[in-house]
Amino acid sequence: MDRIVPRVSVAVPLFNEEVGIPELLRRTRAVLDSLPGGPHEVVLVDDGSRDGTLALLEQEAQHDDRLTVISLSRNFGHQAALTAALDYVDGDVTILIDGDLQDPPELIPQFLEQYAVGYDVVYAVRASRSEVWWLRSAYFVFYRILSVLSTVKLPFDSGDFSLLSRRVVEQLRATRERHRFLRGLRAWVGFRQSAILVERPGRFAGTSKYSLRKLLRLAFDGVFAFSVVPIRASLFIGALAITVTGLFALYALYAKLFMHQVPQGFTALTLLLTFFFGMQLLFMGVIGEYVGRVYEEVKARPLYVIDRVIGRGNGRSRMHAGDIARPYE
Repeated sequence: MDRIVPRVSVAVPLFNEEVGIPELLRRTRAVLDSLPGGPHEVVLVDDGSRDGTLALLEQEAQHDDRLTVISLSRNFGHQAALTAALDYVDGDVTILIDGDLQDPPELIPQFLEQYAVGYDVVYAVRASRSEVWWLRSAYFVFYRILSVLSTVKLPFDSGDFSLLSRRVVEQLRATRERHRFLRGLRAWVGFRQSAILVERPGRFAGTSKYSLRKLLRLAFDGVFAFSVVPIRASLFIGALAITVTGLFALYALYAKLFMHQVPQGFTALTLLLTFFFGMQLLFMGVIGEYVGRVYEEVKARPLYVIDRVIGRGNGRSRMHAGDIARPYE
């Protein structure tokens, strides 16, 4: 189905990206200027930056009423910052991009072409990556393992770079889980979804803010948020252990009564015991991950806290009442 020309919101999380902000805004403004319709907007979330990112954003917002800057009270993480941006966008469609220019703003018209023919979600699939080989391999393996484990069909090699229609944004706003994996939630929401292939360039400036620990945390969030296979695996391993132990017990009894032999193998027995004790501890850790996530949800703390809002969106909150601290003017 054909759609009217939409108003576009561009949602950008930023953390210590002072060097790249002028180029990001230059290229994003150029794309928005070329689009019909409007008024378009850019919602930039400063995720507790320690450099001059916020000061630069504030300066830019004073000269461009299309910019809304959300300053968080501290660093809450990439997914929380994206969530904050989604809570403040006001367009018919929202484009999620990272502030390091690895998601080229020039591709926004391609997303809009897919939206125009009826897709509510259009996501970028990375045809190539610029990271080191071991990190590319880790991403490749992770997406395929997650696809096998997940109860929701998740696309391979797709990050947060995407277009979301207004009704998809509204559904994502309604999901307030703390351990967020937005690309998974995007798939979970459903509606018509389409992919476009993109060449992912390197960072324009600076270094990645995703350390190995943060990448592992994001991977765990993806697995534990969309799959119960890890916890069910403990049932399978436990049943296997009981079966093997029962068979060995029957063999030992048969050997004692009919063969007058005592089975040997102290080393093998020690290894088996060590193995199963290790598996027990492993699955206790898996269960602990699920329990810990339930504990975090029960506390019901806000996903982020806003320090202030700068620009056209000042004082406007799309959040549910009580989810964030009131922005001050």
